[in-house]
This record gives sequence, structure tokens and C-alpha cells, in this order.
Amino acid sequence: MQRRKDSNGNRLDDAARAGWLYYVAKNTQDEIAETMGISRQSAQRLVSLAVSEGLIKVRVDHPIARCLELGRDLKARFGLKSVEVVPSDPGSASTTVGLAEAGAAAIEKALKSAAPVIMALGTGRTLKAAVDQLPQMNCPQHRIVSLTGNIAPDGSAAYYNVIFSMADAVKASHFPMPLPVYVSSPEERALLHRQELIHSTLELAAKADTTFVGIGEMGAHAPLREDGFIGDPEMEKLMKAGAVGEITGWVFDAKGKLIPGATNARVASAPLPSCESGLVTALAMGERKLPAISAAIRGGLVNGLITDEETAEKLLSES
Repeated sequence: MQRRKDSNGNRLDDAARAGWLYYVAKNTQDEIAETMGISRQSAQRLVSLAVSEGLIKVRVDHPIARCLELGRDLKARFGLKSVEVVPSDPGSASTTVGLAEAGAAAIEKALKSAAPVIMALGTGRTLKAAVDQLPQMNCPQHRIVSLTGNIAPDGSAAYYNVIFSMADAVKASHFPMPLPVYVSSPEERALLHRQELIHSTLELAAKADTTFVGIGEMGAHAPLREDGFIGDPEMEKLMKAGAVGEITGWVFDAKGKLIPGATNARVASAPLPSCESGLVTALAMGERKLPAISAAIRGGLVNGLITDEETAEKLLSES
């Protein structure tokens, strides 16, 4: 085989030798330097050159490697800014295992920013499980705002609204949305949104730098139905109108477009922050949620995704 040369003669040969000693023979950089009769700094540069020139092919022999590949492919296919894929657990019926831990890590990473961050939060079981995993943090430079109302249909505090759990763990300014998820009419929503307290929270949510939301499916197991926010007649009407999913109460169709009228005419949640100006990450996985996840990413409602391996593979298999 012809030996590769660069302008320095045998430099690539030396890089290949250093790379083999490091990655295959498991030598330290000090041992490589001694073997090749060069300085440790030169050995380090040669190992780096071997990688940059493609002389070294690295294969990660671990299940997480497949997850990394799926994340890369999802980003490329759907133009997403951020994707985290966790290994699937075929023996678990949980809809949060793996996602909660990955979601907590992503939230914690954002909160570790020294620069002030406005973080918007949705609601739901998966997001609450993620927030419950957060360590105690002191982040006075950040502002955390809820996108959705924290009042349940019976007037009690909504159980899966995460802003209060977040406040327990993270010492930062918190801005809840003191509204029901749905109000009685578009006119009532307009009246409530004009209130100074609500209006300022809505303005803050619109400026979010990073957002974390859950995705709900439609049908018998829809969170909106199970948690009593809408009844069977409204659910049937939504599905006849083409609804496949919802985020913070905003219902959308298979193309990721918001359904006009219907419940969207009286949802009190803040509009979803723009993906053009910030990162909007959804935490979701599972067969039942697949149509909703697909629609949300195809329609540009979110530009970040934390999901599991099985869901990622099914998203990529869609035409």
C-alpha cells in the first residue's frame, strides 16, 4: 500500500503510528512520546492529526451509540436544533422512564448558564417527572415562566402544572399563570389576558430563550380528557376536525397546524414561543403519542426533542 505523505514528508505516517499506539495499543501520550522519541506535546498533536485526517475510525460498541445515530438522523431529517434519544426499555410500561432523567439534565444544563435565561415551561406527566429529578439550584439570574394555567376544572391547583415543583428546586424568579387551562369563551379569555398581571406574564413567555413542553395525544387516553379539562363530546369533535395532539392545551392537526376555533378559541395558555428565536424542546415518547410527536416536529411547533429509541426509529421510518 502506498504510504500517504503531506508537505512534511512522513508526518501522516507518524500520525498513523501515534494514533495506533494510542487507540489500539492503549499507550499513554507519555509512552507514545518515549516510543517515538518526541515530546509529549508532539505526541498529542500527532494523535489529534490522526483523527482529523480520518486515519482513525472509531466505533462505539455500546447501545448509546445507536441512540446518538438516531439523534443525528432526526436532526437532519426534520431540521431540529437539538435531539436527545434515550435507550428504550421493552419491559417497562412507563411513559416517563429515561425521558425524565434526560429532561432533567437538559433543564439543569440550561439553568447552569451564567447569562440570564428566560425559561418557559409547559405541563404534563413527563415534564413533571423531569422537574422532580432536578437538584437544588440557586439561579437568581434566571426567570421561569409557566405557559399554561395552573387551575384545574374544579378550581383546585392543576396537579401536573410544574411551575410550583420547579420553584421548590430552583431558586429563581417564577411566574405562574393564574388562570384555568380553558375559559368559557374567547371573550372571557381576551378580558383575562388584558389584566396587567396576566399580560406581563404573557409578554415574558413570548420572550423565552428556552422552552420545555410535553405533548399530549388525542383520544380516550388524552391527558386533556383524563384530567377532566374536556369531555367526550368535545374530544370527538376535535378528532373529527383532524386533531392529533396538543401542547399546553393548544390542539393541532397532522400537519402541525392549530385547529381553528373549537377549544383553541378558549384556551387560556400563552401562545407557544417561537422556534425562530429560541429552543422549544418536547419531551415525549410512545406509540400512542407518535402521530402527535410527528405532527409537532413536522409543523415546526417544536425544534427540539427528547424521546426514546423506539419512537425515534418509527419517526424516521415515516415517509
